[in-house]
Amino acid sequence: MRHFCLLLLLPFATFAQNLDIQGHRGCRGLLPENSIEAMKKAIDLGVTTLEMDVVISKDKQVLLSHEPFMSHEITLDLNGQEIAETDEKNFNLYQMDYAQIKQYDCGSKIHPRFLDQTKIKTYKPLLSEVIDFAESYVNEKYPGRKLFYNIETKTTPEGDAIFHPKPNEFVDLLVSVIKPKQISERVYIQSFDVRTLQHLHTAYSEFKTVLLVENKLSIAKNLALLGFKPDVYSPEFILLDERKVEMLHKKGIKVIPWTVNKKEDMNKVIKYGVDGLISDYPDRYFEWAAE
Repeated sequence: MRHFCLLLLLPFATFAQNLDIQGHRGCRGLLPENSIEAMKKAIDLGVTTLEMDVVISKDKQVLLSHEPFMSHEITLDLNGQEIAETDEKNFNLYQMDYAQIKQYDCGSKIHPRFLDQTKIKTYKPLLSEVIDFAESYVNEKYPGRKLFYNIETKTTPEGDAIFHPKPNEFVDLLVSVIKPKQISERVYIQSFDVRTLQHLHTAYSEFKTVLLVENKLSIAKNLALLGFKPDVYSPEFILLDERKVEMLHKKGIKVIPWTVNKKEDMNKVIKYGVDGLISDYPDRYFEWAAE
């Protein structure tokens, strides 16, 4: 009987092991977000994909940051003092050269929503720096392992020419960093802003695209707004159910929800048949899989 039960579980276990497990902003629940230290930890935990956000500085550098300004939640000013929420947008990264941005400590402050984070003094790294580190680290410590990147463009129509360049220029700058690294086949570009994905699809069709979704519009409506079939449909996990996953798979589109942090939610979306998941706590997935 025991062997029969194991045989029943085997397909599910194999499927779970083949999921694309993405460390959200590296592994935000464990280390400061979008930092090299968080990426290193995520790699060591065993993620298949490093998920990250990028913005553009005044001197046209592509760097990791979720907001196009110094978030009050994670940043200390140059005097080591907290930045007020009412003042954070005055620290506009698109109006600052990267040399100035790098001086800000984005890891020492206790994060109000991630109290288990190990606190370290760190900075917002360049995308090129992150890729160079990750490629070198994996080649040295985990030879033969294939690491993927899921890079989000942080653009909005309201932010054009204020907090970031317009979508076409943003994408062109991003691609100019990625292409020389010779990793394009392992890179996904994701966005809530369909404009960046549309330019990418037209000008750089070799890149895989991910449509991020947090609205309650139908799948058909969101795909119509995009105007082409993305490689991945990536909704907030609470918007998913088994029927929607099946519908997207029939269209040949993978489904990778965000941000799945509780083991019970991981179990739920995996039962839906998703192709992967994005989590602030990738360690919890591997604990769940072992259990």
